Amino acid sequence: MAKLNLNGKSYDLDTLSEPAKAQLASIQFIDAETQRLNAQLKVFETARQLHLDALIKALEPAQTVAATQSVH
Repeated sequence: MAKLNLNGKSYDLDTLSEPAKAQLASIQFIDAETQRLNAQLKVFETARQLHLDALIKALEPAQTVAATQSVH
């Protein structure tokens, strides 16, 4: 017998009304999508940082040349 604990009360999932079951299913879907999107966001944040690191590395020779030329 599965239970739902909400606001300090326990509810038997088998006895929930159809509207309550529909709301619970919506909440479960939203929670799963939120987890999926958070995982995707972490992937994008990691990829962005890798590209930023690569950009900084690619600019290092250009910065060195620009600094040398401005001194002369």
